[in-house]
Amino acid sequence: MEVLCVGHASFDVTMRVTRHPAADEKMQAEALQLAGGGPAANAAVQVARLGGSAGFAGRLGRDVFGELHLRELMAEGVDVRGVVRRGGTPLSEILAKPDGTRSVINYHDGCVLASDALDLRGVRPQVLLFDGHEPRLSARLCAWARQEGIPTVLDAGSLREGTRMLAGRVDHLVASERFAREFTARVSRDEMLARLAEVAPHVVITLGADGLLWSFPQGAGRLPAFAVTAVDSTGAGDAFHGAYALALARGMRDLERLRWASAAGALACTRLGARAALPDHEAVARLLAEQDAME
Repeated sequence: MEVLCVGHASFDVTMRVTRHPAADEKMQAEALQLAGGGPAANAAVQVARLGGSAGFAGRLGRDVFGELHLRELMAEGVDVRGVVRRGGTPLSEILAKPDGTRSVINYHDGCVLASDALDLRGVRPQVLLFDGHEPRLSARLCAWARQEGIPTVLDAGSLREGTRMLAGRVDHLVASERFAREFTARVSRDEMLARLAEVAPHVVITLGADGLLWSFPQGAGRLPAFAVTAVDSTGAGDAFHGAYALALARGMRDLERLRWASAAGALACTRLGARAALPDHEAVARLLAEQDAME
């Protein structure tokens, strides 16, 4: 297994709307999409679509949403030996706007897996990717990975118990600007980067349309975003993290890894929904080739 993704799996109900509804307003959606979701689960699917071998470790409920999502993961070729069926499946209601932004409402029954909830004997990934949603399980697996010399990546989308705890324990801290600002209490992007570089050896701060900042032991810099027509940004971060983790497993150089992940994240913005928009290897290679031809 190249990448094991540990954390959150949900079921997404995505609706495309012309604008955000006003108070007490009823409106008609232009499109509807039902699919599995969640940062770690989406990242696992992204790895698989890029031609990598992926596994997901986390919880799915004993309900119709959990069953649908489990079948979807299996159909994508994701190893599901790490799936625990317990409680109710988390749900997300997503409103996608014309400018590519989205509003998300999540429901979670509060069930959190224990540190010993999984027996992953016989599973040895080349990279572990965490999203912070299963803090107890993630803490144990992160410690195990360090003992075994397995690189670890954190998808730090927002500041919560799990992401705060894992930020200083992983090898690669890949953070949203929101997390960086909340974690560091800094306003300047350069100051955020410098502060996070004190926490983890490899740091990336994703900035949406403004690209990203990076700080690695070899240096630091900026990378612009790929120019695409955004339809729905849901899942762009998940695509980035999955591609980044797979690139790490395959030994890509730093800037090559960042460009590959950025291309995947950009393409994920060009279609409605998160899961359906995750690109395949051919689409990422094509976008990179087009960019190279323009430079």
